[in-house]
Amino acid sequence: MRRCRILWSALLFWALPACGGSSPAGSGTGSAVLANQFDVPLAKVSTDWVARFNDGDKLFDIVLRDADGLGPLYTRQFCGACHDDDDGLRGPGVAQKMSVVEADGLTPSPDQSELMFGPTVHPYVTAGATTPILPPSDPNVRVTNRLGPSVLGRGYLEAVDDSEIQRVAAVEAARGDAIHGTVNLVTYDSQPNPDPTFNAHQPGDLVIGRFGLKARIATLDEFVADALQNDMGITSPLRPTEFPNPDGLTDDAKPGVDATADDVNLRADYVRLIAIPWRAAPDAHAQALFDQVQCSACHVATLHTRADYPIPQLADIDAPIYTDILLHDMGDGLSDSLAGYDGLATPRMWRTAPLIGMRFAREFLHDGRATSVLDAILAHDSNGSEAHDSVQLFNSLSDTDQQSLLDFIGSL
Repeated sequence: MRRCRILWSALLFWALPACGGSSPAGSGTGSAVLANQFDVPLAKVSTDWVARFNDGDKLFDIVLRDADGLGPLYTRQFCGACHDDDDGLRGPGVAQKMSVVEADGLTPSPDQSELMFGPTVHPYVTAGATTPILPPSDPNVRVTNRLGPSVLGRGYLEAVDDSEIQRVAAVEAARGDAIHGTVNLVTYDSQPNPDPTFNAHQPGDLVIGRFGLKARIATLDEFVADALQNDMGITSPLRPTEFPNPDGLTDDAKPGVDATADDVNLRADYVRLIAIPWRAAPDAHAQALFDQVQCSACHVATLHTRADYPIPQLADIDAPIYTDILLHDMGDGLSDSLAGYDGLATPRMWRTAPLIGMRFAREFLHDGRATSVLDAILAHDSNGSEAHDSVQLFNSLSDTDQQSLLDFIGSL
C-alpha cells in the first residue's frame, strides 16, 4: 500500500462533506470525489484506530523470510499475495486443494489416506525442509483452486450479530423454494487471544463461521492467525504449532513462536477497519429486479450489527454487505470435492459472497473461473444448485433489464 494515499484519503474524509451518491454507514467517504478510493479506513474513527489501521497495513505487505519464522513449508510469503491491498481485492496467490475422488471425478472418496498431510498444497520449502506437499500423480486426486477473498468491508461482517444470521437462516428455512441457507457452526480451533477486545473464545467453543470461502472461521483475528500458520508457516500465540509436514519438522529458523499476538491483532484490526467503497445511489428499477430474480434472498442487502461491537462506527447499524453469511448448495458445477474440512460445509456448499467492491473485481466465484458478473450468475445454475430458479428468472428478463441488473451489481 502506498502510505501517502492512505494519509491523503484519511484527511479528505474529515475535510469533505457528503455530496451525491450514497455511502455505507461508517464508510470511508460520502463523496463522489473519492468514488474510486478503496483500502482506506472507516470515516471518523479515532486517531488510535487510524494508527492501528496504518500499522496493520504495513504488516500486511511485509514479505516474511526465514528469520521471521517462514516455513518450514509455505504457500505465500505475505498477506497481500492472496488479498492484494493495492486494489482491496484478490492478489495473485492461488491456494490449491486436493481430494481423492470416486470414479465420477467429483464425489470425495471415504478413503483420503493418500493425502496424509491434508488437502492443501504447500509447494515451497525452507528452514531445512526438503519435501513440499504436492498433489500425487494419481488420476483419482482432484486438484481445485481457491482465490483469496476480498478484504474490503470485512469488519462489517464480523460485527453482524449472531442472532441476525440465525434470523435470516430461519426466514430462508420457511421459504417454499430451494433456497435454504445453513449457519456454519464450527469449532474454535485457536488458542484464546490474549487481547479479548473482540472476542473471548476458548478452544472447542462452537461458534458461527463467517470468514473464508466456506465460512469456516469465526473472527478476523483467528482468520489472520490461521493464514499466518497455514499459508506461511508463521506461528503465533493463537496458533503456536507448525502444521505437519513430510520431513517431520516441528520448528523453523526462528525457534519457538514466530509472531506476537499484536502482530496478529494489528493485521486483523487493519482488515476490520477497511471501509466499504463509496457507492453511487442505486437505480430503483435495478434494485427491484435484484429482488424479482431472487438475488436478494441470499445476497441480503443489509444485516444488523451488534450494539457492543468495539468499533463504534460498525456497532448497531444496518451493514450493507449483500450476503446472508450462510452456506448454500451451489450444485455439482461448483463442487470442490472436499468434505470434512470446513465445518458443516459439504463439497457443493459455499458461503454467499459479499457483494462489496464489485466494480473493482476482475475475477468472480471462489476460483476465479468467471470473468464477468454475467458469467458468475450463469455459473450459479448447475445440477442441484439452490440458485437454479433465480438463474431462470434472470434469463427470462429482457436484454435491457438484464443489463440494468448487471450494471447495478457491478456498481456495488
